[in-house]
Amino acid sequence: MRSIRDHLTVRLTITCWIALSMGGVIADAADAAKTPARQVLFSRDIQPLLARKCLVCHGPDEAESGLRLDSADRAYAKLESGTRAIVPGKTATSELLRRIATGDDSERMPPEGDPLTEDEISLFRQWIAGGAKYETHWAYRQILPPSLPTVKNSAWVRSPIDQIVLARLQKMGIVPSPEADRPTLIKRLYYDLIGLPPTPSEVDAFVADVSPNAYQSVVERLLKSEHFGERWGRHWLDKARYADSDGYEKDRPRANAWRYRDWVIEAINQDMPFDQFTIEQLAGDLLPDATSMQKLATAFHRQTLTNTEGGTDQEQFRVEATFDRTETTASVWMGLTMTCARCHTHKYDKISQREYYQLFAFFNNSNEANFAVPTSEEAMQEYLLEKSTHDEKVAALEAEYTKAKKTIQPQVEAWVTEMEAKINASSVPLSFAAIELISATATSKATLIQQDDGSLLVSGTVSDKDKYTLVVKVPATPLTGLKLEVLTDDSLAKKGPGRAPNGNFVLSELRVYSATNQDFSQPQRIELATAEANFSQDNFLPSGAINSKDRTGWAISPQMGKNHHITMYTRAPVLFEGQHFLQIVLDQQYGGTHTIGRFRLTTMSGFDPLRALSKDLANALRVEAAKRTDKQRQQFADHVASLDPTTVKLANQLAELKKKAPKSPTMSVRIIASADRKTRLLHRGDFLQPADEVSIGVLAAVCDEHPLTARSADQKPDRLDLASWLVKPEHPLTSRVVVNQVWAHLFGEGIVRTLNDFGVRGKLPTHPELLDWLAYQFPRELHWSRKELIKMIVTSATYRQSSRHRQELDTIDPTNLLLSRQNRVRVEAEIVRDLSLSISGLLSKKIGGSSVFPPLPAGVAELSYANSFKWSTSKGEDRYRRGLYTFFKRTSPHPTLISFDCPDSNTTRLQRASSNTPLQALIMLNNDVFIEAAQAMTRRVLAEDSENDVQRLTFALRLCIARQPSDAEVIRFHKLLVKSRAYYQSHPDDATKLTARHAVEGMSAAENAAWVATLRIVINLDEFIVRG
Repeated sequence: MRSIRDHLTVRLTITCWIALSMGGVIADAADAAKTPARQVLFSRDIQPLLARKCLVCHGPDEAESGLRLDSADRAYAKLESGTRAIVPGKTATSELLRRIATGDDSERMPPEGDPLTEDEISLFRQWIAGGAKYETHWAYRQILPPSLPTVKNSAWVRSPIDQIVLARLQKMGIVPSPEADRPTLIKRLYYDLIGLPPTPSEVDAFVADVSPNAYQSVVERLLKSEHFGERWGRHWLDKARYADSDGYEKDRPRANAWRYRDWVIEAINQDMPFDQFTIEQLAGDLLPDATSMQKLATAFHRQTLTNTEGGTDQEQFRVEATFDRTETTASVWMGLTMTCARCHTHKYDKISQREYYQLFAFFNNSNEANFAVPTSEEAMQEYLLEKSTHDEKVAALEAEYTKAKKTIQPQVEAWVTEMEAKINASSVPLSFAAIELISATATSKATLIQQDDGSLLVSGTVSDKDKYTLVVKVPATPLTGLKLEVLTDDSLAKKGPGRAPNGNFVLSELRVYSATNQDFSQPQRIELATAEANFSQDNFLPSGAINSKDRTGWAISPQMGKNHHITMYTRAPVLFEGQHFLQIVLDQQYGGTHTIGRFRLTTMSGFDPLRALSKDLANALRVEAAKRTDKQRQQFADHVASLDPTTVKLANQLAELKKKAPKSPTMSVRIIASADRKTRLLHRGDFLQPADEVSIGVLAAVCDEHPLTARSADQKPDRLDLASWLVKPEHPLTSRVVVNQVWAHLFGEGIVRTLNDFGVRGKLPTHPELLDWLAYQFPRELHWSRKELIKMIVTSATYRQSSRHRQELDTIDPTNLLLSRQNRVRVEAEIVRDLSLSISGLLSKKIGGSSVFPPLPAGVAELSYANSFKWSTSKGEDRYRRGLYTFFKRTSPHPTLISFDCPDSNTTRLQRASSNTPLQALIMLNNDVFIEAAQAMTRRVLAEDSENDVQRLTFALRLCIARQPSDAEVIRFHKLLVKSRAYYQSHPDDATKLTARHAVEGMSAAENAAWVATLRIVINLDEFIVRG
């Protein structure tokens, strides 16, 4: 049994050694399985050579010297020189063969780069001699059920998977590896299927169960677990490029993006057939009577980046998003890389630029939309019942209110007559007078200095918030309002008139008081009824400066650098008898240094009897009685009702009742919706250079024998037709691509190792018969069931093999292409965290819900645009949710995720990288999450019914590695524990710091810290985060 010496305490040293010593290159499938005198095949041997060496110059775009080698008819054709590049069956007259083999540098092809090797030239010679037959690329061929080979060691075979794998191994003279031991098997299943570790009791139960169906029972139980959807949902979210923010510079948070994540988890847990899973995500909105959940599923293609930066051309970024949808669809479902075909016909695969834009047209005929979906069906039903009851109460009170309004009609007529008489009376003309300033102060240390023009210039300290208080003499005439002018000045940023960096300000409130003495010991508030300004910023209106709310107010963006004014009117003229003073307060509580830099105040006198009324009401009174409309007469009635005690009481009751209306349990989510838009080929992929119009269509290489048709003969195909076409069992790519992705998640590598490239430049399948057998079974016998496919694979003998390295195969099969063993695979970033929280007992098992904010290193959130994003660390169980629920911000993702190779979510990712770096070990040793896990694990281990430290350490190790540790391994950790005790007894401050959050009650800090320090190393075991 492998000891911890192989895995742990010197993990940093091992990591560095691996980084320096891994110099080998993965061999192609063809190289690994090479046999003497094999038949030369175009798709396996020649097409990859043409793609690498020839098609850049002699492909569909360039065709230098008139030669094209991407199709048989062009390659066989006579050239301008009179020769033929390829003459089937005749090597002596095939100019291609002469040019690649010549020793003359001026004639040799390719002219640049390394020449073909002798082996490669020999392949061309054999191929031409054999007839130079061009074959359809293997991935575009019809999927047929391969005949299963006969094998000698049939006792090893558990499924057809094993027959195919074993036949290949026997051909090479290799025996498969033995089955892994039972602790390794159950740990492998738990890691692969739910991404959580088995408990020691679960391991013991499996080891003790000798029944024939023990293994299958574990598989079936894990496939039914809700955590299966989380584990495999994370795989899909990589393909969907899921994130919680927009991307680009501003990278704003996306409210409720998590609803799509929940949809994915639920769909996978319910084992939604993959064809339905595809259709709902690509075209759920187009299904007949589409449900809200089917529309929500289209958020798959709303995960594209969104640029909200001001001044951008939104058409450019709409086109960029459509590029991404086109290329993601091709990659995820067809395993094709199409990006280069944006600008030109593909150099290697049979994808023309026109075909790219024909596929692009499916998504160009889509718009981004927002859609309200229920939080749950149960919550929606409960809401509808509550709403029905509430609506009845509202209707009854509205009827009572309407009846009361009818009874005050005489009062309405009397009020109108009174107001008409006031209009006919003479009014005092409006006039303005400069204030006579006594004092001006600020709550901050700023100073207010009066200028020659009567304005006040603010200088000195720039505070986040401020309040200016002016004391002035009362005017000689009745006061009917104030005028505040905000003025520019060269001393202010952007010339002001505000002190914020952009020159803006927010006047939260302007208040006016009167008093008979200057100390204002008994002030009287003067009410300001209405306000108007020459300009106001959106959502920062003049009325906001008289409503007593700190987060509203008057502001003037984007018209900084200009003078502006606001006029505020009293409800009625204010008369002063004897000596009086005014106190004018300019409150500026918005924050962000949004305070006024220079201003001037004047008092207003004169009276307009309608000034205190709303503009609409005043205008209605000025209309002749006979010409007033019903709407204007209703305005009069509503105004008088707002003054009558009975109707006011009923109106208040009605308003309060409406406030108590049950809230609809819905949330807005981003989805895709249909649109009608013409599509044009874009020259060099530039949205500013549209060329020929193109119609909707798919790739000829794929649809020659598998055409796409519209649902109805009288309409053109749409996204629903495309989705249905992709999941037809006859489609040559989709099922191959999907089963290869599933295989890669269970073996670390796909049968085709280039998961995103099934084209001619991609790797050949290591086991083409196995790939086609699985691809044939998946849509037909398994009815597109993801769970049944996984069950088929994990119950095979091939999957159950030991992953132990076999030195005798280092030369024959160094990278395990032949599947003579299982692969050791480090788990993904999110699972690294999940495992640690799980064995510590901290992990929340809650399924679904909004994204959470686990502890984040200081300074990371501040990297956001203009420091606009605040990371508020979650509390309670949300602090310990699974990694896939962590809020993912594209421009500043959680550094632990990135350090363990989590993709950036800007583009689709079919296969994650898997690095091994010293930084990863340091994170697991020192990051807050893992320290907390060690602290809580200490509490769990010490709570176990154990007699001594050796038993406790054994339990701790089993939590992490599943198997029973050896005596030598336990002794090594016991020595570490003893040394740690000695250290922390002499360093009590360090002990207290290390045990702060999850200290064990009744235990000394030194003893507690010694255990935490030891278990930090246990958590750092390589074996813990590697699926063996």
